[in-house]
Amino acid sequence: MKPFARVSRDHYAGGLVALIGLGTIAQASRYDLGTREMMGSGFFPMILGSVLLAVGVLIFVSAGRAAADRHEGNDLGAPEWRGWVCIIAGMSLFIFLAERRGLLPATFACVFVSALGDKNSSFKSALVLAAGMSVLGIALFSYGLKIPLPVLNW
Repeated sequence: MKPFARVSRDHYAGGLVALIGLGTIAQASRYDLGTREMMGSGFFPMILGSVLLAVGVLIFVSAGRAAADRHEGNDLGAPEWRGWVCIIAGMSLFIFLAERRGLLPATFACVFVSALGDKNSSFKSALVLAAGMSVLGIALFSYGLKIPLPVLNW
C-alpha cells in the first residue's frame, strides 16, 4: 500500500490552515503580547494564529475520519485553472485599481473577475455579486471603518 494513499483534499486543506496558523503564531511571538487588560501588538495575531492552528487540526482529523468512512483515495482531480487565473487576476486588479481609481472600481473589478472563475457562474450573476459586494465594501470600509481610501478617484 502506498504511503499517503488515504490523503484527501481535506487533509491538504487542514494542513495548510494549520501551517498558516503556526506561521502566524511564530510571527506574533516577535511582538509584545501584553496582557488581557493591556494588549500588545502581538496579542490578537497570537490568538488568531492559535484559532487557525486548532481549526486546521480539526479539519485534518475530521478528514481522516471521513475518508475512512468513505474508503476513498487521493483522487484530487485536475486543477481548476480557470478559477486560479480569475482569482489571481481579480486580486491583481484590486491592487492596481485601489489607489489609482478608488475603492468602488477596485472592489467591483476584483469580485467580478473572481466570480467568473466559477464554472457555474454566469455573466449576469457575476455583475450582481460584484455590485452588491461593492456597496457592502464601501459601506463597511469607507463609512464604517473610515479607511483612508477614496471611493472614486478619477
